[in-house]
Amino acid sequence: MGSMSIWHWIVVIAVVLLLFGRGKISELMGDVAQGIKSFKKGMAEDDTAKTETPPADGKTIDHQAASQSGTAQTTASSAQQRT
Repeated sequence: MGSMSIWHWIVVIAVVLLLFGRGKISELMGDVAQGIKSFKKGMAEDDTAKTETPPADGKTIDHQAASQSGTAQTTASSAQQRT
């Protein structure tokens, strides 16, 4: 009683075929196959994109040196304005 016999499966398959028809099931399985292929292709493209892109150049700016040179420029320009 807990497991389904062969007759249960035959009835279930017959009902599914009557509801959806033979063509509809094959279309559905074709769509599933295309979805799987598209997913695999997307995953392959993602892997190649990660390996082909060079790492970003890690340029940094020393903000202390920049602020000191900016102060020196401001002092020099204000000294020129006074003269």
